[in-house]
Amino acid sequence: MKRSVKAISLMLVVMFLAVMVAACGNSSSSKVSVGIVLPTKDEPRWVQDEQRFKDALKGSKYTTEILFSQGSSAKEKENVDALIAKGIKVLIICPQDGDAAAAAVESAKKAGIQVISYDRLITKTDAVNYYVTFDSIAVGKAQAQYLVDKAKKGQPLYLYAGAASDNNAFLFFDGAWQVLQPKIADGTFKIANSSEAAALKGTAKLTREQMSKIIGQVTTNWDANEAKNKAQTHLTAAAADMKGDVAILAPNDGTARSIADVFASDKAVTKFLVTGQDAEKASIQYVIDGKQSMTVFKDVRTLVKDAMGMAVAILDGKTPETTGSYNNGKIDVKAKQTNVIVVDKANVKSALVDSAYYQASDFKGL
Repeated sequence: MKRSVKAISLMLVVMFLAVMVAACGNSSSSKVSVGIVLPTKDEPRWVQDEQRFKDALKGSKYTTEILFSQGSSAKEKENVDALIAKGIKVLIICPQDGDAAAAAVESAKKAGIQVISYDRLITKTDAVNYYVTFDSIAVGKAQAQYLVDKAKKGQPLYLYAGAASDNNAFLFFDGAWQVLQPKIADGTFKIANSSEAAALKGTAKLTREQMSKIIGQVTTNWDANEAKNKAQTHLTAAAADMKGDVAILAPNDGTARSIADVFASDKAVTKFLVTGQDAEKASIQYVIDGKQSMTVFKDVRTLVKDAMGMAVAILDGKTPETTGSYNNGKIDVKAKQTNVIVVDKANVKSALVDSAYYQASDFKGL
C-alpha cells in the first residue's frame, strides 16, 4: 500500500513538472521581440508594408507580430497593450492619429519599451524614442514642383490634403505650399476650391493654424470615397473659368485616382494634371494609361529596413543611427529620413520595374 502511495505521489510530481515545463515553453514561444502596429489593412500601402516587415525578419533570431488598428485609435491602444503583454522590447507604430497615439506609447514607455514612430510622427508626448520617415516636406515639394513645371498662366488649381489628424498631412501640404505659393501670388495659378487658401495667397510661410483652416476645407481624410465626393462638390460649384485645363494637388494615390475619375467625367474639364504618392500598383497603371500624371515613390523596402535596423540595434544594446530630428510638440524626436523619387510615364519602368519593386507583368501597356 505504501509503495502504491509513493508511486502515485511520484506520478503526480512528474505530471506537475510536465505541466510546468509545458507552460514555460508556451510562455517562451509567445514572447515577441518587436511589436508592429499599422493603421489599416484597407489600403494597399499598409499591406505592402506588412509583407516587407515579414521579409525583413526572415532568418533573424528575433520575432515579431504585426497588428492593424483598422482606423481606430481605441483598437490601436488595444493592440499596443496586447503586444506589451507579450513581452516586446521594441514597438514600431504608425499612428492612426498622432495625438491619440500618445496614450498607447506612454503605456509602452512605462513597461520599459523603446518606441519607434513609423512613417507618421506621434505627437505631444515624450514617450517616442525614434522616428523613421520619408522626407514628408520633400514629398509635398515634389508634387507641387511637378505642377509648377507644367503650369500655364491663369490655370485653375484644386487643392486637396490628407487627414487633419495626421501630422504628415501638414508636412506634405507645407512642402507643397512652399513651392506653389509664389505661383499663386503671381497669378500663374488661381485657387479654385479653397477660400481659406485664396485669402492666404500672399503668405509664404503658413502657421499650423493657417494650414488647419485650409486643410479643413480640402481634407480627404485619406479616404477615396470622401475625395470623390469632395471633388464632385467642388466641380459642381466651380465657375466656367475654373474648369478647362486644370492642375490638381492630390495627397496620395488612393485619393488621386478617385479625384482623377471625377475630373475626367466632367466635359468642361478639357485636361488635368493630378499628383499622387505611394506608387500603388493601381496608380502606376493609371500613370501608364495617362489617367494620373505622377506619383511620389517612397521605397517601403528602405523604410522598413531602416525601422528594423533601428529595432535590432536597440535589441543588441546599440544606439541606432539617425540623420536629423522632428519636434512633436513635446520633444525633438531623433529621426532617420529616407529619400523619395518622382515617377511619371517617362521613368516608371526604370524606377519601379528595373529596381525590382514591381514586375513588368503587374501592368498592361508598359
